[in-house]
Amino acid sequence: MLKQRRQPLVFVVDDENVIASSLATILRHLGFDATPFTEPFDALKAAQFRHPDLLITDVVMPQLSGIELAVQVEAFCPDCKVLLFSGQAATADLLQAARADGHDFELVLKPVHPKDLLSKIQQLTGKVPPLPSIKELLAGL
Repeated sequence: MLKQRRQPLVFVVDDENVIASSLATILRHLGFDATPFTEPFDALKAAQFRHPDLLITDVVMPQLSGIELAVQVEAFCPDCKVLLFSGQAATADLLQAARADGHDFELVLKPVHPKDLLSKIQQLTGKVPPLPSIKELLAGL
């Protein structure tokens, strides 16, 4: 009997619900097991029990930045890949500080074209999802 590969588990964290839920929905349509979070501490708590394969997180959020979240998730999920996204210019300084501490996270800038984001996710997870048309993506929302 063939063993079925499990879907990559992706946590999507953004304090804007529409971004977190929309991206998670798109990823589920592409064959990922994606869970949205609007509170970084909720994602951190969940990661302790279900180790994600990929953490996609906004950088600038109240209470806990995406970089701080990524560092903490990485501590108990060392195989978890991290993709940060931000529309804030101040992100570069935070990212540089994290790199100085030995954390090399990927960053994409908002706004990001969906195909570019999916390409980066594919690169990090090794999963090659079929790229849907924009019409197909919007139909899933």
